[in-house]
Amino acid sequence: MGSYTIRSAQPEDRDALATLIRDSTNAYYQNKFGTGIFPPTEMHTRDFVDLYNQLDGSEALLCVDEDGAIGGSCFMHRRETHFSLGIMNVSSDHFGQGIARQLLTEIIFQAEAAGLPLRLVSSCMNLDSYSLYTRAGLKPFEFYQDLLVDVPEAGLPNADGGIAVRSGTLADVEAIAKLELEISGISRRTDYTHFITNPDGLWHLSVAEEDGNITGYLASGSSQACNMIGPGASRTEEAAIALIDAELDRHRGRTPVLLLPGRFNRAVQHVYGLGGRNCETHVAQCLGEAFRPNGITMPTFLPESG
Repeated sequence: MGSYTIRSAQPEDRDALATLIRDSTNAYYQNKFGTGIFPPTEMHTRDFVDLYNQLDGSEALLCVDEDGAIGGSCFMHRRETHFSLGIMNVSSDHFGQGIARQLLTEIIFQAEAAGLPLRLVSSCMNLDSYSLYTRAGLKPFEFYQDLLVDVPEAGLPNADGGIAVRSGTLADVEAIAKLELEISGISRRTDYTHFITNPDGLWHLSVAEEDGNITGYLASGSSQACNMIGPGASRTEEAAIALIDAELDRHRGRTPVLLLPGRFNRAVQHVYGLGGRNCETHVAQCLGEAFRPNGITMPTFLPESG
């Protein structure tokens, strides 16, 4: 087993890190499903690197060998209430060297030093990573169905459920933070602000209102690396459905993916009714006290949101 050290990614690591994410992710999906998910000659995964460089409290950790070659990487994000662990990748040239475990150990150290729980969303289909996290003590607390939806070019049918949905504004950030804290025990003001201000032209955030109060929010991203509905949280399935319809309609002609908690059957059945189809399953895990969500949570992979 070789000798590796961990350091923070620097601006000059951008292309090497993006290449590692693309190639190692494609290698996993090629082995598992017979096809990669990123174009092998494009650098769409720069979007991961660029977003984490913009968000306060976020960074990529690199595991490098004695020659400075990057053997693995992991994104992490310190928020007000918790640490989140994002996408982790290990180069095929460095398999079997304990790199993922070394990166996880470092992030656990930082979270525990800050006195904050560590949260993540991991694939139920990747048992190697699931075992890595559970062996480290992370406990599952929510199960998600990954649903792909082909949004028609003409948009979704207009279904008025009686819940008003509008674009979020910066004036909504504190109300969104309070809402998500009550629903899932977490808050991430920097993320909400980024989605609303949309400096890179990839994001949108909607809020649902009932009786003048925000009862749910849902963001979505149209990055080439991750076309996804979320993150979001809502008190009720009715609010979640209204938000899902509004954000899906913004992705006309595209096929975004949405994560829904499997225990909320009405919302799941609604997405099935829109043509949604299952493509994977994920589980939310936590090291430290896990707050069992008392509403609907909809996580994403970019940025990660456990």
